[in-house]
Amino acid sequence: MQIILTHEQADFDAIGSLLGAALLNEDDYAVQPRRMNRNVRAFLNIYSSELPFIDSRDLPPEPIDAITLVDTQSMVTLKGTTSQTRVHVIDHHTVRPDFPVEWSIHTDRVGSCTTLFVEDLREHNDTLSSIHATLLALGIYEDTGSLTYANTTPRDVHAAAFLLEQGASLRILGEYLNGPLSDEQRHLYNRLVAAAELHQINGQNIVIAAAVGPDMSEEISSVAHKIRDLLDPDALFILVSSSEGVRLVARSTTDQIDVSRIAAQFGGRGHERAAAALIHARGAPPSSEPLLVHARRNLLDMLPRFVRPSISVGQIMSRKPMVLSPDTSAQNAAVLMQRYGYEGYPVVQDGQVIGLLTRRAVDRAIAHRLNLNAASLMEAGQVSVKPKDPLDQLQRVMAESGWGQVPVVDPNSGEVIGIVTRTDLVKSLGTESALLPGKQNLSGRLEEALPAGRLAFLKLIAAQALSLRIPVYIVGGFVRDLILDRPSFDFDVVVEGNAINLAKALEKHFGGRMVSHSRFGTAKWQMAEIRADLIRHLPGDGPFNPADLPESLDLISARTEFYEYPTALPTIERSSIKLDLHRRDFTINTLALRLDGRHYGDLYDYWGGLNDLRRGSVRVLHSLSFVDDPTRMLRAVRFEQRFGFQIEDRTLELISEAADLMRQVSADRLRHEIDLILLEDHALNMLARLEELGLLRAIHPSLRWDSTWNNRMEAALFKPLPMDWELPETIGNLPARRFLAYLLWLKQLPEEVALEVAQRLRLSRNFVHALQAARRLASSMPEWAVFKPSQIAEKFEGLSPLVLYAMRLDGLPANLDAFLDQYIHRWRKIEPFTGGEDLRLLGVQPGPAYREILAKLRHAWINGEIASAEAEQAMLSSLLKE
Repeated sequence: MQIILTHEQADFDAIGSLLGAALLNEDDYAVQPRRMNRNVRAFLNIYSSELPFIDSRDLPPEPIDAITLVDTQSMVTLKGTTSQTRVHVIDHHTVRPDFPVEWSIHTDRVGSCTTLFVEDLREHNDTLSSIHATLLALGIYEDTGSLTYANTTPRDVHAAAFLLEQGASLRILGEYLNGPLSDEQRHLYNRLVAAAELHQINGQNIVIAAAVGPDMSEEISSVAHKIRDLLDPDALFILVSSSEGVRLVARSTTDQIDVSRIAAQFGGRGHERAAAALIHARGAPPSSEPLLVHARRNLLDMLPRFVRPSISVGQIMSRKPMVLSPDTSAQNAAVLMQRYGYEGYPVVQDGQVIGLLTRRAVDRAIAHRLNLNAASLMEAGQVSVKPKDPLDQLQRVMAESGWGQVPVVDPNSGEVIGIVTRTDLVKSLGTESALLPGKQNLSGRLEEALPAGRLAFLKLIAAQALSLRIPVYIVGGFVRDLILDRPSFDFDVVVEGNAINLAKALEKHFGGRMVSHSRFGTAKWQMAEIRADLIRHLPGDGPFNPADLPESLDLISARTEFYEYPTALPTIERSSIKLDLHRRDFTINTLALRLDGRHYGDLYDYWGGLNDLRRGSVRVLHSLSFVDDPTRMLRAVRFEQRFGFQIEDRTLELISEAADLMRQVSADRLRHEIDLILLEDHALNMLARLEELGLLRAIHPSLRWDSTWNNRMEAALFKPLPMDWELPETIGNLPARRFLAYLLWLKQLPEEVALEVAQRLRLSRNFVHALQAARRLASSMPEWAVFKPSQIAEKFEGLSPLVLYAMRLDGLPANLDAFLDQYIHRWRKIEPFTGGEDLRLLGVQPGPAYREILAKLRHAWINGEIASAEAEQAMLSSLLKE
């Protein structure tokens, strides 16, 4: 392992050098110092996600082969360093007298160490991102006093020019190169921040802060600069009352606000981005209000005249877009998309937007040979923006709706006059990252939710992935439930790369056994036998309980799926985490929690899942979701009822359109989904909802659910089962409660229908026999009034106690229920004293007579005809004479 280090209490030249070395040596780990100057830390707090730095605590637990030291000739001790570790120094200072002889060094007399790395990057013709170029420029500008110090060389200037050509931001340089405030300035700063007010004027964020500072002797432009850094408005106006009057300082970060024109209204001057004025009392009209209050009110009144709107939707939209009618066929839409290259078309009815038809939906419909029109395939909704809307409004609309093409409508008529795409927005904002939802970090919630051992196990997996430079995530239901404060302990890990390689590495380092499926890019790390040993390797203090670790872990490569026809199993291709999440059933299951390195706990929400969780909405990701997998309709109901959510309107429409596809789903998959429903706390509500949506009839035309069956089903699924009945835990492959539920449900249906449903769900032969026996038993019950107890007991013989318990739950007349109770607790346990061996000794020849004699004795006991061994012996003698 090779790493790059710099000195502690790092300045921008140290961090710039660290970045330069990392860009030139991509396989080395660039270790971020623990202590940094305040302005450096502020920069990294904002832009760390763009930088290749790693915390020393996230380094793999491996020996360090080589260290590159930059902008320093002193090294902090790191775990993993040995006497064999090679050290090479790159610096711009004079070699110190006690420089270790075993180290190597390259030093050059330039104003900034960062310059040395920029020169190498330029020679390699490397293209830099804007943030990388800016950080490198900060290193040069800070150590050369913005190229004004005497030690500045032409090489520093050439390097700075190259960085400006690469997109370094002078605005960001200005923000992070200012010094600290004095005590007097800091006191004023605190008062102004406390009084700051945010105003939205013509789509711009304007901050006005007013405070009293009669004894202020220092300049307040630095204070204004710090407040602008803190609040990041489009424009800042500071008003400070003094003995001379009210001092106005104005700053702007946008071309839409020319603060020099505003300062001029108060007799001041400046330029578009910075201006100032001194407002005298004599210039103000007579008033009883203080001058500071008057100046603030006057400023607020005039701002709407001088603040121009930010870039509007109308400036970036494409005019006169093509639109589709709801009855446009998928084939015709495909021709238009191929001809004009558009990815989406607004669907318009009576002049109003009713949805968006995307290329993805059209392509999938054609691939499945579905004869559907735009109304069936579109993403429904009246989503639109207006020409004068600012870009942040467009960004919000895209994030909330998920639409990548948004119609622009006339504010008066509602007519579609343009369309604006995600690409248009990205180009206008200058970076795609502006489209990403605001980052949230759930590491705290994760650490509260999981037992210490399981949490440490996750961190072990993350550390191994980090050593392989592989991003890893927990996805789907675990993240959803964590946000809903109902965390589970079971999770799968999705790898943005090769999951099998990660599993192999885990097996190699810690033992266990790895089983892989190369077609799907999945692996299972089986570790039940090594858990006791594995806890020794877990990070953290412990102690850890081996029982907190899972017996196995599923590792899944991020992938995308294609369906050759409806209900088919998917074809798999490796992909990014974003596309992997898009293949999932509902938006609420598309959330991912990243685990590796500095991203630990970061929430990734590409498809609006967080918004739908907050709204309590179950929504599919695309209009062919139920065509791809019709069982998702059953899952939609399950999630809706489990969380108390609502299936959103468009998803309900798609369920209605795709319900018939349920007939094509295999019995095993259908039964699996119904089994999961029967395990839920709100299973009865789910069955009622399936009935309401017509999904039970889609499974079988005569399958139904009636709420009058709730009590018996509730008893079967949730109420304690009687211990004294000695009920079996399973019958065949069905657990006892599920057996009872299916039996009670199907028993309510006509016999022919019940058997057809059992066959449709491929319920076991044992279950079908039990169902038939229960029905026969129920049909014969009216005749039992004249039966002896032994005759009734014979009816019950051979039936599982579960079948009999289902009969009781289904409701029995009082007398028959009493007989059933007698059978369970007494009759079935009665056996005569006499056995087959006794009969042989008495000279009875083996054969049917044995069974007949013993049965008569048992029946006599049940009927109360005999009650003692003597009475049984007398009856046996009588039977033998016969």
